[in-house]
Amino acid sequence: MSKKKICVVVGSRANYSSIKSAMRAIKEHPALELQLIVTASAVLDRYGSVVNLIEKDGFTPHARVTMLIEGETPATMAKSTGLGLIELPTLFEQLAPDVVLTVGDRFETMATTLAAAYMNIPVAHTMGGEVSGTIDESIRHAVTKFAHIHFPASPGARDRIVKLGELPQHVHLVGCPRIDLVAEILQNCSTGISEQLFDIGVGERFPVDEPFVLISQHPVTTEYGSGEAQITMTLEAVREQGLAAIVLWPNADAGSDDISRGIRKWRERKLDDRMHFFKNLPIDIYVNLMRATACLIGNSSSGIREGAYIGTPVVNIGTRQNMRDRGENVIEVPYDKKQISDAIARQVKHGHYAMNPLYGDGSAGRKIADVLATEEVDVQKCITY
Repeated sequence: MSKKKICVVVGSRANYSSIKSAMRAIKEHPALELQLIVTASAVLDRYGSVVNLIEKDGFTPHARVTMLIEGETPATMAKSTGLGLIELPTLFEQLAPDVVLTVGDRFETMATTLAAAYMNIPVAHTMGGEVSGTIDESIRHAVTKFAHIHFPASPGARDRIVKLGELPQHVHLVGCPRIDLVAEILQNCSTGISEQLFDIGVGERFPVDEPFVLISQHPVTTEYGSGEAQITMTLEAVREQGLAAIVLWPNADAGSDDISRGIRKWRERKLDDRMHFFKNLPIDIYVNLMRATACLIGNSSSGIREGAYIGTPVVNIGTRQNMRDRGENVIEVPYDKKQISDAIARQVKHGHYAMNPLYGDGSAGRKIADVLATEEVDVQKCITY
């Protein structure tokens, strides 16, 4: 009996960490064959060459697709989606997958979903049904309406998918696959952060046994043009608290250049003492940093998802994660330096929180593979209530 071919499209470092455990489970499943396409920022050096991490982890891409148009504006974001929609159908014809598995809410997710839907290939979608800010909110729900099999990460997300008119029997509450990696890393890795961390990235070194914060802030596409001011405000609040910091580069969404410019200007003004900057970090290092940090600051979903499971104190800034289900480890603040600074002080003083399995218990990847091996769907969808 031939194996069912599952094609996964990975377009960013967040994409990869969000689907890695499912990829591994698919690869190991006796009834499934993993196909892999790497695209968008995941193939570019300026975003850390995530494809190298993918290959290091033992996965061999069937294809690499260059689809990211430089500029990181709303227009280039739309054009990059279109370029992906031109390139991906050719690969789907060549690979002939039985199911296309796509992740979350990014522009390459939209291109992947549209290509598969028009080609009558069933779509499986992870992490649908969630609520947040920026254009991701719209893309996520649009993908849900194209998808045939749904893998929500939280009970609230599952309920929203059903309310969107999807068949309950095809909505599987499995948790977030990123939590699988977190659980595995927490179980197998030591808690310490090595000085060798500073051999990658750029910037100042600082003693790893002193309190430090982790900054991960991305552009909000619906607030395009505000990124430089927003990241500068965050960096000023951290400096005001006198804390060492590890700063991560933003993702490839529209407005990325604004945040990057703000970081570069900060360094040019020589304000980056005891700050170290990274384009990309392997997931095991990132999780250990989340476990060790005094506070995670910014607007990354990792503070909401992994942060709940690890118990990381989080200061979530602005609208990017609006209304996403969250644990008590998160303090919400607007773009206001004083409120950001005060919240950082509160979280550093509080320390880590108790573990909250809001987004899963570490078994999502295996559950996804098992469903994909057995689920049969009609490619013709029909809204139902």
